[in-house]
Amino acid sequence: MAIRNNPFRPLLKRIPQPLRNKYVLVLLFVIPWMLFFTRHNFWSQFKLQQRLNTLEEEQQYYRDKIKDTEASLEDMNKDKEKFARENYYLQKDDEDVFIIVDEKENTNQ
Repeated sequence: MAIRNNPFRPLLKRIPQPLRNKYVLVLLFVIPWMLFFTRHNFWSQFKLQQRLNTLEEEQQYYRDKIKDTEASLEDMNKDKEKFARENYYLQKDDEDVFIIVDEKENTNQ
């Protein structure tokens, strides 16, 4: 029985040995597939991470706003008359109210 000569043997010998390994070939196929062509590819994961960071920043902003509002509510509940006089310029019948505007506060707005 004669041994058949493979016509592709010279071509296969030109390919470096590590690239002829079946596991390397599978990795060379799977990694680009996972990075670019799947539903959960690299680009969509990057966009999702950016969105998550934005939402976490917004969440922290709203937590800070809630703390400020709770502090304001606590101040209002402690002295309702003072709060009404300062914020709504309420006065008693025998009082005159003078509003003094600070120029520094007015320019920041």
